[in-house]
Amino acid sequence: MEFSGRTALITGGATGIGLATARLLARGGATVALINHQESDLDAARKTLAGEGLDAIALVADVSDEASMTEAFQTLDARAGPLRMMVCSAAIQPFGTVEAMAPAEWDRVQSINLNGAYLASHLAVPRMRAAGGGAIVHLASVQATATQARIAAYSTSKAAILGLVRAMAVDHAPDNIRVNAVSPGCIDAPMTRYSASQNAAPEDQDALVAHWGAAQPLGRPGRPDEVAEMIAFLLSDKASFCSGADYKVDGGLLAKLGVVLPD
Repeated sequence: MEFSGRTALITGGATGIGLATARLLARGGATVALINHQESDLDAARKTLAGEGLDAIALVADVSDEASMTEAFQTLDARAGPLRMMVCSAAIQPFGTVEAMAPAEWDRVQSINLNGAYLASHLAVPRMRAAGGGAIVHLASVQATATQARIAAYSTSKAAILGLVRAMAVDHAPDNIRVNAVSPGCIDAPMTRYSASQNAAPEDQDALVAHWGAAQPLGRPGRPDEVAEMIAFLLSDKASFCSGADYKVDGGLLAKLGVVLPD
């Protein structure tokens, strides 16, 4: 896909799906900027991309903090062309029921996963409007539609992302801004590895990730690059009539009923 002359911003872009998307967009000719709250992760991401002959602008920012995000966008304004594409993938997934999770932790999940997407959008929309339009992809999750146990805060935040996508698609269609969601299933990425670390001993974590992947009809965990392909399509001109929708990249997970038939 061709992205020459376009600037793309990716929150949570230093690892996992965000980094895989950055790689794909940069290969297509885009100027890519990555937002992450840890400078060490950004340095590692830039080094990885540089080893592949690609470059990225590194922006250290807390997606849940307005002043931090405003500064990051201003830095991007000074260092790159008009913003035309954005991917919001920054998120955390701590475990806990509404009873067990402390209010402060609940608020932290919403602040990063949902408010972070709002802040990035709040800052991106006027820039895209001034540039003549653009495309935004918010990372949701299959957990926005059906949920496993003990991730109430995460599931709530991702369900809200779907509402945000629909509202933005309607509100900003006159600005020539398309907005979509991508809902990954079990992807072998840092967040899934973190989940495994919270539920299994170190020696059992690979088996647990494989077990989770086996629950998907395709029989394996997905890869970050497989999700990135969908994101890149939605950002491209090939998706020029796609807006306000949720695209699942879940190996068929949500198509499957939990009914086991006898042999």
